[in-house]
Amino acid sequence: MRISVKALRGQQFPAVLLLVAAGLGLLLANLPTHDSIAEVLNFHIGVPGTDIDHSISDWIADGLLAIFFLMVAIELRHELTRGELDSLHKAAQPAIAAAGGVLVPIAVYLLIAGPSSGSGAVTAAGWPIPTATDIAFALGVLAMFGRGLPSGVRVFLLALAILDDIIGIIFIAVLFAHDVQWGLFLLAVVAVGAFAILSRMLGRSGHWFIAVLMIVVGVATWVLVSESGVHATIAGVMLGLVMSPAPAERTRHALEPWVNGIILPVFAFAAAFVVIPQLGGEGLSPAFWAILVALPVGKVIGITLFGWIAMRFRPKGQAPALVLPDLIAAGVLGGIGFTVSLLLANLAFASDAGVRDQAILGVLAGSLIALVLSGVVVSARARHYRSLAGGRA
Repeated sequence: MRISVKALRGQQFPAVLLLVAAGLGLLLANLPTHDSIAEVLNFHIGVPGTDIDHSISDWIADGLLAIFFLMVAIELRHELTRGELDSLHKAAQPAIAAAGGVLVPIAVYLLIAGPSSGSGAVTAAGWPIPTATDIAFALGVLAMFGRGLPSGVRVFLLALAILDDIIGIIFIAVLFAHDVQWGLFLLAVVAVGAFAILSRMLGRSGHWFIAVLMIVVGVATWVLVSESGVHATIAGVMLGLVMSPAPAERTRHALEPWVNGIILPVFAFAAAFVVIPQLGGEGLSPAFWAILVALPVGKVIGITLFGWIAMRFRPKGQAPALVLPDLIAAGVLGGIGFTVSLLLANLAFASDAGVRDQAILGVLAGSLIALVLSGVVVSARARHYRSLAGGRA
Protein backbone atom coordinates (compact mmCIF):
# COMPACT_ATOMS: atom_id res chain seq x y z
CA MET A 1 0.00 0.00 0.00
CA ARG A 2 1.42 3.32 -1.05
CA ILE A 3 1.52 6.00 1.66
CA SER A 4 0.87 9.51 0.38
CA VAL A 5 3.08 12.44 1.35
CA LYS A 6 -0.09 14.26 2.40
CA ALA A 7 -0.82 11.54 4.98
CA LEU A 8 2.71 11.83 6.34
CA ARG A 9 2.29 15.59 6.73
CA GLY A 10 -0.94 15.09 8.66
CA GLN A 11 -1.42 14.43 12.36
CA GLN A 12 -3.40 11.20 12.56
CA PHE A 13 -1.38 8.81 10.38
CA PRO A 14 2.10 9.62 11.82
CA ALA A 15 0.73 8.99 15.35
CA VAL A 16 -0.67 5.61 14.29
CA LEU A 17 2.61 4.78 12.52
CA LEU A 18 4.59 5.56 15.69
CA LEU A 19 2.35 3.32 17.78
CA VAL A 20 2.59 0.46 15.28
CA ALA A 21 6.39 0.78 15.06
CA ALA A 22 6.79 0.70 18.84
CA GLY A 23 4.40 -2.23 19.15
CA LEU A 24 6.25 -4.12 16.44
CA GLY A 25 9.59 -3.50 18.12
CA LEU A 26 8.29 -4.77 21.47
CA LEU A 27 6.68 -7.82 19.84
CA LEU A 28 9.72 -8.88 17.78
CA ALA A 29 12.00 -8.41 20.80
CA ASN A 30 10.02 -11.10 22.62
CA LEU A 31 9.82 -13.62 19.77
CA PRO A 32 12.52 -15.93 18.34
CA THR A 33 13.38 -13.04 15.99
CA HIS A 34 15.10 -11.24 18.90
CA ASP A 35 18.66 -12.43 18.37
CA SER A 36 18.86 -11.74 14.63
CA ILE A 37 17.39 -8.22 14.97
CA ALA A 38 19.52 -7.47 18.04
CA GLU A 39 22.61 -8.44 16.04
CA VAL A 40 21.71 -5.88 13.38
CA LEU A 41 20.94 -3.13 15.91
CA ASN A 42 24.23 -3.80 17.74
CA PHE A 43 26.35 -3.82 14.58
CA HIS A 44 28.95 -1.03 14.77
CA ILE A 45 29.71 1.52 12.06
CA GLY A 46 32.56 4.00 12.48
CA VAL A 47 33.48 7.28 10.78
CA PRO A 48 37.02 7.14 9.32
CA GLY A 49 39.38 9.72 10.80
CA THR A 50 37.32 10.25 13.95
CA ASP A 51 36.64 8.47 17.24
CA ILE A 52 32.99 8.08 16.27
CA ASP A 53 32.07 4.40 16.29
CA HIS A 54 28.43 3.67 17.09
CA SER A 55 26.07 0.74 16.93
CA ILE A 56 23.18 1.09 14.50
CA SER A 57 20.81 1.70 17.43
CA ASP A 58 23.09 4.53 18.62
CA TRP A 59 23.26 5.98 15.10
CA ILE A 60 19.46 6.05 15.14
CA ALA A 61 19.33 7.84 18.51
CA ASP A 62 22.26 10.21 17.88
CA GLY A 63 22.09 10.72 14.11
CA LEU A 64 18.52 10.35 12.92
CA LEU A 65 17.07 12.07 15.98
CA ALA A 66 19.34 15.05 15.34
CA ILE A 67 17.28 15.62 12.17
CA PHE A 68 14.08 15.38 14.22
CA PHE A 69 15.44 17.94 16.71
CA LEU A 70 16.40 20.20 13.79
CA MET A 71 12.71 20.24 12.83
CA VAL A 72 11.67 20.80 16.45
CA ALA A 73 14.05 23.76 16.73
CA ILE A 74 12.74 25.30 13.50
CA GLU A 75 9.17 25.13 14.79
CA LEU A 76 10.27 26.35 18.20
CA ARG A 77 11.94 29.44 16.73
CA HIS A 78 8.86 30.17 14.62
CA GLU A 79 6.56 29.95 17.65
CA LEU A 80 8.87 32.14 19.76
CA THR A 81 9.23 34.84 17.11
CA ARG A 82 6.03 34.81 15.05
CA GLY A 83 3.72 32.18 16.55
CA GLU A 84 1.85 31.29 19.72
CA LEU A 85 4.72 32.08 22.10
CA ASP A 86 5.83 35.43 20.68
CA SER A 87 4.63 37.44 23.66
CA LEU A 88 4.47 37.07 27.43
CA HIS A 89 0.69 37.40 27.27
CA LYS A 90 0.35 34.42 24.92
CA ALA A 91 2.95 32.26 26.64
CA ALA A 92 1.96 32.84 30.28
CA GLN A 93 -0.67 30.14 30.84
CA PRO A 94 0.99 27.36 28.78
CA ALA A 95 4.37 28.22 30.33
CA ILE A 96 3.04 27.94 33.89
CA ALA A 97 1.12 24.76 32.98
CA ALA A 98 4.26 23.33 31.38
CA ALA A 99 6.19 24.04 34.58
CA GLY A 100 3.60 22.07 36.52
CA GLY A 101 3.77 19.32 33.90
CA VAL A 102 7.48 19.01 34.65
CA LEU A 103 7.69 19.57 38.41
CA VAL A 104 4.83 17.30 39.49
CA PRO A 105 5.94 14.25 37.42
CA ILE A 106 9.48 14.71 38.80
CA ALA A 107 8.09 14.77 42.33
CA VAL A 108 5.95 11.68 41.68
CA TYR A 109 8.90 9.85 40.14
CA LEU A 110 11.24 10.64 43.03
CA LEU A 111 8.59 9.71 45.58
CA ILE A 112 8.41 6.22 44.05
CA ALA A 113 11.95 5.66 42.77
CA GLY A 114 14.10 8.27 44.52
CA PRO A 115 16.65 7.71 47.31
CA SER A 116 14.10 8.47 50.02
CA SER A 117 11.92 5.62 48.75
CA GLY A 118 14.68 3.11 49.52
CA SER A 119 15.34 2.46 45.82
CA GLY A 120 18.79 4.04 45.81
CA ALA A 121 20.51 6.47 43.48
CA VAL A 122 20.43 4.12 40.45
CA THR A 123 16.71 4.50 39.74
CA ALA A 124 16.64 8.11 40.99
CA ALA A 125 18.63 9.11 37.89
CA GLY A 126 15.51 8.62 35.77
CA TRP A 127 13.65 11.67 37.10
CA PRO A 128 13.79 13.60 33.76
CA ILE A 129 12.05 10.77 31.86
CA PRO A 130 8.37 11.58 32.61
CA THR A 131 8.69 15.30 31.89
CA ALA A 132 8.23 15.15 28.10
CA THR A 133 5.13 15.48 25.91
CA ASP A 134 5.11 13.88 22.46
CA ILE A 135 3.82 16.47 19.97
CA ALA A 136 3.08 13.96 17.19
CA PHE A 137 1.03 11.65 19.41
CA ALA A 138 -0.79 14.40 21.30
CA LEU A 139 -1.83 16.29 18.15
CA GLY A 140 -2.69 12.97 16.48
CA VAL A 141 -5.14 12.09 19.27
CA LEU A 142 -6.54 15.62 19.10
CA ALA A 143 -7.07 15.25 15.34
CA MET A 144 -8.72 11.82 15.70
CA PHE A 145 -11.08 12.56 18.58
CA GLY A 146 -11.24 16.34 18.89
CA ARG A 147 -13.61 17.36 16.07
CA GLY A 148 -15.49 20.39 17.34
CA LEU A 149 -12.98 21.47 19.99
CA PRO A 150 -12.07 25.18 20.00
CA SER A 151 -8.85 25.98 18.16
CA GLY A 152 -7.50 27.34 21.45
CA VAL A 153 -7.13 23.80 22.79
CA ARG A 154 -4.79 22.84 19.95
CA VAL A 155 -2.87 26.12 20.26
CA PHE A 156 -2.46 25.61 24.01
CA LEU A 157 -1.37 21.99 23.58
CA LEU A 158 1.14 22.91 20.85
CA ALA A 159 2.60 25.67 23.05
CA LEU A 160 2.73 23.30 26.02
CA ALA A 161 4.47 20.55 24.03
CA ILE A 162 6.99 23.00 22.56
CA LEU A 163 7.84 24.34 26.02
CA ASP A 164 8.22 20.74 27.18
CA ASP A 165 10.63 20.21 24.28
CA ILE A 166 12.69 23.21 25.42
CA ILE A 167 12.98 21.67 28.88
CA GLY A 168 13.84 18.26 27.40
CA ILE A 169 16.53 19.84 25.23
CA ILE A 170 18.01 21.57 28.28
CA PHE A 171 18.01 18.28 30.20
CA ILE A 172 19.78 16.50 27.33
CA ALA A 173 22.37 19.27 26.94
CA VAL A 174 23.11 19.77 30.64
CA LEU A 175 22.51 16.43 32.34
CA PHE A 176 23.87 14.04 29.74
CA ALA A 177 27.01 15.80 28.58
CA HIS A 178 30.13 13.84 29.57
CA ASP A 179 33.77 14.94 29.74
CA VAL A 180 33.01 17.98 27.59
CA GLN A 181 35.89 19.13 25.38
CA TRP A 182 35.16 22.83 25.20
CA GLY A 183 37.56 23.46 22.35
CA LEU A 184 35.61 21.14 20.06
CA PHE A 185 32.32 22.57 21.24
CA LEU A 186 33.58 26.10 20.50
CA LEU A 187 34.45 24.94 16.97
CA ALA A 188 30.90 23.58 16.71
CA VAL A 189 29.57 27.02 17.70
CA VAL A 190 31.74 28.60 14.97
CA ALA A 191 30.32 26.09 12.48
CA VAL A 192 26.80 27.00 13.61
CA GLY A 193 27.63 30.66 12.96
CA ALA A 194 28.82 29.78 9.45
CA PHE A 195 25.61 27.79 8.93
CA ALA A 196 23.54 30.83 9.97
CA ILE A 197 25.38 33.07 7.48
CA LEU A 198 24.99 30.53 4.67
CA SER A 199 21.27 30.17 5.40
CA ARG A 200 20.82 33.92 4.97
CA MET A 201 22.77 33.82 1.70
CA LEU A 202 20.52 30.94 0.59
CA GLY A 203 17.47 32.99 1.51
CA ARG A 204 18.57 35.67 -0.96
CA SER A 205 19.87 33.54 -3.82
CA GLY A 206 18.55 30.00 -3.39
CA HIS A 207 21.72 28.71 -5.13
CA TRP A 208 22.21 24.93 -4.94
CA PHE A 209 25.92 25.32 -4.12
CA ILE A 210 25.11 27.20 -0.93
CA ALA A 211 22.61 24.48 0.02
CA VAL A 212 25.32 21.84 -0.42
CA LEU A 213 27.72 23.90 1.71
CA MET A 214 25.06 24.12 4.41
CA ILE A 215 24.71 20.33 4.45
CA VAL A 216 28.49 19.93 4.75
CA VAL A 217 28.67 22.49 7.57
CA GLY A 218 25.67 20.87 9.27
CA VAL A 219 27.31 17.43 9.21
CA ALA A 220 30.58 18.96 10.48
CA THR A 221 28.63 20.58 13.34
CA TRP A 222 27.10 17.23 14.26
CA VAL A 223 30.54 15.56 14.30
CA LEU A 224 32.07 18.33 16.42
CA VAL A 225 29.19 18.28 18.94
CA SER A 226 29.31 14.50 19.14
CA GLU A 227 33.08 14.48 19.63
CA SER A 228 32.88 17.27 22.23
CA GLY A 229 30.94 15.10 24.68
CA VAL A 230 27.64 17.01 24.36
CA HIS A 231 24.79 14.81 23.10
CA ALA A 232 24.79 14.83 19.30
CA THR A 233 21.10 15.76 18.97
CA ILE A 234 21.94 19.22 20.36
CA ALA A 235 23.63 19.92 17.00
CA GLY A 236 20.21 19.71 15.33
CA VAL A 237 18.77 22.12 17.90
CA MET A 238 21.56 24.67 17.40
CA LEU A 239 21.29 24.57 13.61
CA GLY A 240 17.50 24.85 13.61
CA LEU A 241 17.50 27.86 15.93
CA VAL A 242 19.89 29.93 13.79
CA MET A 243 18.52 29.12 10.33
CA SER A 244 17.02 31.99 8.37
CA PRO A 245 13.17 31.83 8.37
CA ALA A 246 12.54 31.21 4.65
CA PRO A 247 15.11 28.39 4.19
CA ALA A 248 14.08 27.01 7.58
CA GLU A 249 10.45 26.69 6.52
CA ARG A 250 11.46 25.04 3.22
CA THR A 251 13.69 22.64 5.16
CA ARG A 252 10.94 21.77 7.64
CA HIS A 253 8.49 21.18 4.80
CA ALA A 254 10.95 18.94 2.95
CA LEU A 255 11.94 16.95 6.04
CA GLU A 256 8.48 16.46 7.54
CA PRO A 257 7.44 13.36 5.52
CA TRP A 258 10.84 11.73 6.14
CA VAL A 259 10.79 12.46 9.86
CA ASN A 260 7.19 11.29 10.30
CA GLY A 261 7.42 8.35 7.91
CA ILE A 262 10.89 6.97 8.60
CA ILE A 263 12.98 8.64 11.31
CA LEU A 264 10.51 8.60 14.21
CA PRO A 265 9.06 5.13 13.45
CA VAL A 266 12.58 3.66 13.13
CA PHE A 267 13.55 5.26 16.44
CA ALA A 268 10.32 4.02 18.06
CA PHE A 269 11.02 0.48 16.81
CA ALA A 270 14.63 0.48 18.04
CA ALA A 271 13.81 2.10 21.38
CA ALA A 272 10.92 -0.29 22.06
CA PHE A 273 12.98 -3.35 21.11
CA VAL A 274 13.28 -4.57 24.70
CA VAL A 275 12.63 -7.93 26.28
CA ILE A 276 9.78 -7.96 28.77
CA PRO A 277 11.46 -9.13 31.99
CA GLN A 278 10.47 -12.36 33.68
CA LEU A 279 9.13 -11.41 37.08
CA GLY A 280 11.18 -13.02 39.81
CA GLY A 281 11.21 -12.42 43.52
CA GLU A 282 12.21 -8.75 43.13
CA GLY A 283 9.51 -7.87 40.62
CA LEU A 284 9.70 -4.85 38.35
CA SER A 285 12.09 -1.98 38.98
CA PRO A 286 10.81 1.10 40.88
CA ALA A 287 11.77 3.07 37.73
CA PHE A 288 9.05 1.22 35.81
CA TRP A 289 6.36 2.01 38.38
CA ALA A 290 7.52 5.61 38.82
CA ILE A 291 7.27 6.35 35.09
CA LEU A 292 4.01 4.41 34.77
CA VAL A 293 2.42 6.69 37.39
CA ALA A 294 4.27 9.95 36.67
CA LEU A 295 3.32 10.16 32.98
CA PRO A 296 -0.47 9.69 33.01
CA VAL A 297 -1.09 10.88 36.60
CA GLY A 298 1.70 13.38 37.37
CA LYS A 299 1.29 15.15 34.04
CA VAL A 300 -2.45 15.66 34.26
CA ILE A 301 -2.24 16.87 37.89
CA GLY A 302 0.69 19.21 37.18
CA ILE A 303 -0.67 20.73 33.96
CA THR A 304 -4.23 21.10 35.30
CA LEU A 305 -3.25 22.51 38.71
CA PHE A 306 -0.63 24.97 37.46
CA GLY A 307 -2.78 25.96 34.46
CA TRP A 308 -5.67 26.67 36.84
CA ILE A 309 -3.37 28.75 39.06
CA ALA A 310 -2.30 30.73 35.98
CA MET A 311 -5.97 31.49 35.27
CA ARG A 312 -6.37 32.93 38.79
CA PHE A 313 -3.73 35.59 38.10
CA ARG A 314 -4.91 36.75 34.68
CA PRO A 315 -5.93 40.43 34.32
CA LYS A 316 -9.51 41.24 35.32
CA GLY A 317 -11.99 40.87 32.48
CA GLN A 318 -9.61 38.80 30.37
CA ALA A 319 -11.00 35.42 29.31
CA PRO A 320 -8.86 32.42 30.29
CA ALA A 321 -6.77 30.83 27.56
CA LEU A 322 -8.42 27.51 28.49
CA VAL A 323 -11.27 26.64 30.84
CA LEU A 324 -10.72 23.99 33.52
CA PRO A 325 -12.28 20.96 31.71
CA ASP A 326 -10.16 21.71 28.63
CA LEU A 327 -7.10 22.07 30.85
CA ILE A 328 -7.77 18.54 32.12
CA ALA A 329 -7.99 17.30 28.52
CA ALA A 330 -4.68 18.99 27.69
CA GLY A 331 -3.15 17.51 30.84
CA VAL A 332 -4.12 13.97 29.88
CA LEU A 333 -2.72 14.53 26.38
CA GLY A 334 0.48 15.83 27.98
CA GLY A 335 0.99 12.43 29.60
CA ILE A 336 1.86 10.88 26.24
CA GLY A 337 5.64 11.10 26.62
CA PHE A 338 6.95 8.63 24.05
CA THR A 339 9.70 9.97 21.71
CA VAL A 340 11.66 12.32 24.00
CA SER A 341 10.87 10.19 27.08
CA LEU A 342 12.28 7.12 25.30
CA LEU A 343 15.44 9.06 24.46
CA LEU A 344 15.75 10.29 28.06
CA ALA A 345 15.30 6.71 29.34
CA ASN A 346 18.15 5.53 27.12
CA LEU A 347 20.37 8.37 28.34
CA ALA A 348 19.49 8.22 32.04
CA PHE A 349 20.17 4.49 32.35
CA ALA A 350 22.81 4.05 29.64
CA SER A 351 25.07 2.19 32.08
CA ASP A 352 22.37 -0.18 33.37
CA ALA A 353 20.64 -2.11 30.58
CA GLY A 354 18.24 -3.87 32.93
CA VAL A 355 16.84 -0.69 34.48
CA ARG A 356 16.92 1.03 31.09
CA ASP A 357 14.71 -1.63 29.50
CA GLN A 358 12.23 -1.48 32.37
CA ALA A 359 12.19 2.33 32.17
CA ILE A 360 11.41 2.03 28.44
CA LEU A 361 8.58 -0.37 29.24
CA GLY A 362 7.34 2.21 31.77
CA VAL A 363 7.36 4.91 29.07
CA LEU A 364 5.45 2.68 26.65
CA ALA A 365 2.88 1.58 29.25
CA GLY A 366 2.44 5.06 30.77
CA SER A 367 2.10 6.69 27.36
CA LEU A 368 -0.41 4.04 26.27
CA ILE A 369 -2.54 4.66 29.39
CA ALA A 370 -2.40 8.41 28.75
CA LEU A 371 -3.26 7.83 25.09
CA VAL A 372 -6.39 5.80 25.92
CA LEU A 373 -7.48 8.24 28.65
CA SER A 374 -6.91 11.23 26.38
CA GLY A 375 -9.03 9.63 23.65
CA VAL A 376 -11.91 9.29 26.14
CA VAL A 377 -11.55 12.77 27.66
CA VAL A 378 -10.99 14.60 24.35
CA SER A 379 -13.98 12.78 22.79
CA ALA A 380 -16.17 13.86 25.70
CA ARG A 381 -15.08 17.51 25.43
CA ALA A 382 -15.53 17.45 21.64
CA ARG A 383 -19.09 16.08 22.03
CA HIS A 384 -19.79 18.84 24.55
CA TYR A 385 -18.72 21.57 22.12
CA ARG A 386 -20.56 19.95 19.20
CA SER A 387 -23.75 19.84 21.26
CA LEU A 388 -23.32 23.51 22.17
CA ALA A 389 -22.84 24.37 18.50
CA GLY A 390 -25.93 22.33 17.60
CA GLY A 391 -27.97 24.10 20.27
CA ARG A 392 -27.01 27.51 18.90
CA ALA A 393 -27.73 26.53 15.31
